[in-house]
Amino acid sequence: MQVIRQTEEALARSHQAGLIHGACHTYVGEEAIAAGVCAHLTHDDALFSTHRGHGHALAKGVPPRELIAELFGRVTGCSRGRGGSMHLFSPEVGMMGTSGIVGPCILQATGAGYTFKLLGKPHVGVAFFGDGASNNGAFHEGLNLAAIYQLPTIFICENNQFATEIAITYATRNADIWTKAASFGMPGVCVDGNDSVAVWQAAGEAIARARSGGGPTLIECKTYRTRAHAEGMRDGGYRSAEDVEKWKARDPIKMLAARMPQEQAEFAAIEADVKALVEEAVAFAKASPYPDGITATEHIYA
Repeated sequence: MQVIRQTEEALARSHQAGLIHGACHTYVGEEAIAAGVCAHLTHDDALFSTHRGHGHALAKGVPPRELIAELFGRVTGCSRGRGGSMHLFSPEVGMMGTSGIVGPCILQATGAGYTFKLLGKPHVGVAFFGDGASNNGAFHEGLNLAAIYQLPTIFICENNQFATEIAITYATRNADIWTKAASFGMPGVCVDGNDSVAVWQAAGEAIARARSGGGPTLIECKTYRTRAHAEGMRDGGYRSAEDVEKWKARDPIKMLAARMPQEQAEFAAIEADVKALVEEAVAFAKASPYPDGITATEHIYA
């Protein structure tokens, strides 16, 4: 969680300094979900994500220097400077891609689960998506197919209350997304997305069940992003300052620290170590070159 938080804060500063080309959607406030789920995954498990995918990439094993370099558009980035914030790829660690299009990650993770089942591999496909995607046709198609074939796919809905600026309570009459799992005949679970231990436990059970042939699970993690939808966008008019402050008080990193008062020295040491790691990563990204224009047509065809 510290790696995600400090990397995101560094990226927010970098965006303000003009170092990031294009959008920058940070994961601040939601760190417990990526950390809790990915703690159970290996590099052989396939993860698919969204426009807000920095945290997922870091938790899956993409080094901060490669993530930051990618947002800076540098050749040392995980997508070789070609993808930016919304198109992060690192198949070496099972990070199979993020996308600014809402919902396709659900179908891709379903496909990964189908592949693993056909090959007899004990791996899982994982989709991270927001509450807005639950109203997309891909959500219903993906969950239905995964249930029919009992695929080893885990669907993680990060319900941060708003799809850009549209409240989930406005977008649907049933704002409890986890209950929709019953419509497809699969387990549905709802957890506090700011409680890293609760996420870790729920994800562990679902992933173990999937690996053993028990099929898919939908996990809704109720959480909140405490920064704007994207850096540089307005952050008022659709939610109150009081609501933001209320959720900041439920910061997942602070919640875990409060749960383990005897470990404060270790938490402080981790924070300091990560600070040095991220500072080095930013310096590495700044020093890295941009891709040579002559390579623009590479990686287009297999």
